[in-house]
Amino acid sequence: MNKFDARTFLQLKKRSKLFFSLAVIAGSMQQVNASTSISLGVLSESGVKELVAIQGQVNGKVIDSSTGNPVSGVTISVKGTAVGTQTSENGSFSISAKTGDVLVISSIGYQPTEVKVTGTSTLTIRLVSAQDQLDEVIVVGYGTQKKSEVTSAVASVKEKDFNQGGMRSPMDLVQGKIAGFNVTRTQGSNPNSGTSIQLRGMASMKGGNTPLIVIDGIPGGNLDLVKQGDIESIDVLKDGSAAAIYGTRGNGGVILVTTKKGKSGEPKFEYYTYGQHESVAKRPEMLSAAQFRELVVNGLNKPDLDLGASTDLYDELINKNNFSNFHNFVASGGGEKSSYRASLNYENAEGIAKQNGRQQFGGRFNFSQTGLQDRLTFTGNIAANFNKADLLGGKFDATSGNSPDFEQAVQRNPTAPLYNPDGSFYQTQGFNNYNPLDRLANRVDERDQQTFSGDARLKLKVIDQLHVSAFGSYVRDNWNDRQYRSIKDWDQRENSDYQGMGYGFKRNELNWSKTFESTIDYNETFNEKHNVTGLLGYSYQYSTNERFDMSNNGFTTDAFEDWNMGSGTALTNPKLPKPGMGSFKEDNTLIAFFGRVNYNYDNKYFVSAILRREGSSRFGSNHKWGNFPALSAGWTITNEDFFSNKDLVNNLKLRAGYGVTGNQGFPNYRSLTLLGTGGVYPQDGVYYQTYGLTQNPNPDLKWEQKAELNVGVDFGLWNNRLSGSVDVYNRKTKDLLYPYKAQQPAFVTNSIWYNVGEVSNKGIELQLTGVPIQNEDFKWTVDFTANYQKNKLVKMSNETFKSNWMEFGGLPAPGNLGNAIRLEEGGEIGSFYGKRYAGLNDEGKFLFYKADGSTGTAGEMNDDDLGYIGNGVPKFQAALGNRFAYKGFDLTVFFRGKFKYDILNTSNMFFANQKWLPNNVFESAFGEYANIKDDPQYSDYYLENGSFVKLDNVTLGYNFKFKTDYIRNMYVYVSGRNIATFTGYSGLDPELQDTGFDSGIDSRGFYPRTRSWTIGLNIGF
Repeated sequence: MNKFDARTFLQLKKRSKLFFSLAVIAGSMQQVNASTSISLGVLSESGVKELVAIQGQVNGKVIDSSTGNPVSGVTISVKGTAVGTQTSENGSFSISAKTGDVLVISSIGYQPTEVKVTGTSTLTIRLVSAQDQLDEVIVVGYGTQKKSEVTSAVASVKEKDFNQGGMRSPMDLVQGKIAGFNVTRTQGSNPNSGTSIQLRGMASMKGGNTPLIVIDGIPGGNLDLVKQGDIESIDVLKDGSAAAIYGTRGNGGVILVTTKKGKSGEPKFEYYTYGQHESVAKRPEMLSAAQFRELVVNGLNKPDLDLGASTDLYDELINKNNFSNFHNFVASGGGEKSSYRASLNYENAEGIAKQNGRQQFGGRFNFSQTGLQDRLTFTGNIAANFNKADLLGGKFDATSGNSPDFEQAVQRNPTAPLYNPDGSFYQTQGFNNYNPLDRLANRVDERDQQTFSGDARLKLKVIDQLHVSAFGSYVRDNWNDRQYRSIKDWDQRENSDYQGMGYGFKRNELNWSKTFESTIDYNETFNEKHNVTGLLGYSYQYSTNERFDMSNNGFTTDAFEDWNMGSGTALTNPKLPKPGMGSFKEDNTLIAFFGRVNYNYDNKYFVSAILRREGSSRFGSNHKWGNFPALSAGWTITNEDFFSNKDLVNNLKLRAGYGVTGNQGFPNYRSLTLLGTGGVYPQDGVYYQTYGLTQNPNPDLKWEQKAELNVGVDFGLWNNRLSGSVDVYNRKTKDLLYPYKAQQPAFVTNSIWYNVGEVSNKGIELQLTGVPIQNEDFKWTVDFTANYQKNKLVKMSNETFKSNWMEFGGLPAPGNLGNAIRLEEGGEIGSFYGKRYAGLNDEGKFLFYKADGSTGTAGEMNDDDLGYIGNGVPKFQAALGNRFAYKGFDLTVFFRGKFKYDILNTSNMFFANQKWLPNNVFESAFGEYANIKDDPQYSDYYLENGSFVKLDNVTLGYNFKFKTDYIRNMYVYVSGRNIATFTGYSGLDPELQDTGFDSGIDSRGFYPRTRSWTIGLNIGF
């Protein structure tokens, strides 16, 4: 049977009662038995689908998958040949093809597909619109928009695109996924450390630079309350025209976190879990005991430095058996009018350092119900998190950026024993020495924290076009800190001030905020082409912070530790350090009125206008209220009738926006006269506390104001096989706050907060998504983000208040090395300022260039000889993600990099110098730096190129398919993070703090960066 016409086929079909139908819907292929044709529905990822065919002529019809209407002008060709045809007005076609040929089906505005011919038959081909990608919903302030309608710089990352593996923070899920959005964990994988986030560079000197976090509509939401498996999307409002809707808190951008909600249908259960182990990615190369004896004890003839043991303190501090695990169990469902979703989670996160962990459990519940003839909807969310943290092993000094225990691990004499013969801890007597194992054994440093969030929303449909809503929320974060130093602790020894007795400290802190917001939404379309949406709103938020702490010492037993503070004898013994007690409370209020109007003409022209008027209790009496306007527009060129090149460019949209945002992220009460305690005075034998002015008032104090212009283009090529966006922005922040020196008199104190400075930020951002290969079984997707930024301090003085420069990055002792970074008018943020290396003299002393070009030693240098020698803020950042999908398997390979910046290697400055002896030193002190015979000196000699590329994430997963009523889906994956780093930097890790003014300084004590391996499971029942 080599040749059959359609009539013969139908006769054979009737006789044999054999019916063939092949339906390919959303990526799945299944056979059905009640059709006279073969029906093909096309996936968004478009794969090659096999057809059962019996003759050499393929006939068929092409229809739109969503409307069912025929699609004319569709190009159908035989791959690799010149054979081709197009569909007629009723969508039908006929083409000659033999078994094994691949039909390529494409049409402007639809996603392409390929079909493998295994015979002949009559086809019904359903094409999926490429517009589906543009119709993706993006969360914006106080609402949502279709991606095709957005006129501002807004980025959205959905759950399917999140980074895989064990994440310490929700922000880790989108690290490297959004151009211009910088996420850095300055303490590596320390489970009790925070995540530094910054959008488009620095915008303030003393105000906040962190974006505003909004979780399900709650401004200032707590990220501890959202866990993996509960997040639907993370949307970022990057430019001023998008963030202006949040007024005085929008300078740093806005991050909108949307959690998953219940859906109507059959009840579902989900379970997310992973287990994770970490290892040290790179450890410092200090001298081992054998090397120390060879190079120092014998080589330098210092026999008194051999203390008789061989130890590796760094190794002793590492928790080699660490294992972290996470569990999140979810139940969801709903009916026609209501839905719910409840999740319960538990996490035990163990750090790479001993006694450094965090256990937490919590949950989230949301519900929604619609009634009153579908006019009233009530939704609510409740979330809680309870965690207990061991802070001892992850001790971190925020001032110096140091992890002191690991500094000790590097510099401790490796021949020194860790224990005395009696079992007590051995203490070395070098500079800045202590035994970290003593701390771990004899101290307690814990935090017990409870975080709660609740919100509810009522939304009433007055008419089809008009909705009114009321939203209220309450967020409460409370923690208790406790510290105790045993009578066995080295600092409590008998010849210390504590006279061999214990010390205890307690602190309670409570932060809470309540929010009420009411909005009116309007949406109407006129003459089928004019769409107008409007928003009017009112917002009120009150926040407060309360704190109480106390300390005591003189505990003669460790039996009670800090749980019996009154038993400390320092209360009655004046020879012991004085006990402490303090309490504090502050609050602030924000009130705002806001509105937004969006206009869409025929999906070609888009305009959006925003105005927010906001008042804050932090502002001075003369500037309580501020206005924050924004205007943006878009033009979708490809929707114009004159645009004809749609085979190549299927989406081209120009955007431009201008917006003004504010920053009220400075301390409370800075505009007011404040009182503080002074000394005491006696009267009739009674000592009375005195009070006096501690702050000058400033009734003109106001918000910092950022004006930003953003121009962007969104594009899609070859039916969105390549899509992306480019944004160029120019932002100027004026009225920067800073405490300036105040003349006395007339001012009471010597400083005053005032709005003076100005900062300029410029940058370019690129976001690309491409699909290089796509067929039936295999798909390769590429995501690329990149950005360039330049930050400059334009102004920091005026006629009244003068400031020559600001300095940051104080360098540690020994030596009077000063600050590493200077910021002055006209200069770039993050600039290193110091001496310029000119070589070593015959005695091994440093030589530096003087202002006149001559050279001199450190003692011969003066301030005029110093200059700008580098910059610690990366100019470029980029990320490249690759996802390979083959049948049920998927492989993700993700790279990140930062480029063109300098790192000050303070570890080399001190530890790679034989002058650091008798403490231990790096191997390089007797190698590359062996000729240095001088005290540590700060200069560009220790500045290194910090550029790097990390193989940051590799994940291999498999989707199991079950034919059972009990398991819907199961995904198993193995993930590795921080796999490899490619860099010329000689330190442990070139990814440092780069979201502040002290960027690019690598501290002496570095909490270990880790390489982690994770095995995870996501299963749906």
